[in-house]
Amino acid sequence: VLLLAYVGYVGLGAGVLQALERPAEVQAAQHLLQQHWELLANHTCLQGPALQRLIEGIIQAYKSGITLQGNTTSLGRWDFSGSFFFSISAITTIGYGNLSPSTVAGRIFCILFALFGIPLNLVLLNEIGQLMLLGVQHCARCLEEVFHWQKKASLLIKTCALVTGLLLFLLLPPLLFSDKEGWSYEEGFYYSFITLSTIGFGDYVIGMNPDRTYPGWYKNVISLWILFGMAWLALVIKFCINFLE
Repeated sequence: VLLLAYVGYVGLGAGVLQALERPAEVQAAQHLLQQHWELLANHTCLQGPALQRLIEGIIQAYKSGITLQGNTTSLGRWDFSGSFFFSISAITTIGYGNLSPSTVAGRIFCILFALFGIPLNLVLLNEIGQLMLLGVQHCARCLEEVFHWQKKASLLIKTCALVTGLLLFLLLPPLLFSDKEGWSYEEGFYYSFITLSTIGFGDYVIGMNPDRTYPGWYKNVISLWILFGMAWLALVIKFCINFLE
């Protein structure tokens, strides 16, 4: 029964997403094809295969974090802050997919690094989550002692912890992303949840716009936000699991 419910839920999601996203995909494909033929028609010196190779080269370079800026190229995804953020995304299993090691040595190291880093990350998240839970329980006991509340104190503190977590990890960060990335609030909120839930589609990733200048503290602060936000969201998901079970 549980397996049927699981498959049915996934099937429902697939059907809804197909209905919502398929028309936009078809429209984007038609627009791209139209631009391709217009470019060849307006510039007869261009050859179809050569243009296709150029497009593929640009796509591959973009995946590697390299973009054209006039007569130069932009670098910087593999500086220390970028590498640090990639390391966080690897051991937290977010895995955005927009950046990955391209050398054999880098890939082998990434395997070994994740092999020991993922358990280390899980242990740390569990400890942070337990500390958060102990803090909530301690506040509930203090309220019970001061106001002689019983169940009301626990419910009040849990509600406050949920609201505080929503503010710190989901509702306020999109304002920062809007300022630093130029995203809308909806895009920032979407990125926040997709990141903290470790889904990590990679369609939105911070610090990757070559046209923007980011402060040195930006990626480090976001890395801490990811760490504590994942611990908080794990507690919420654990509550949902207990409810479903």
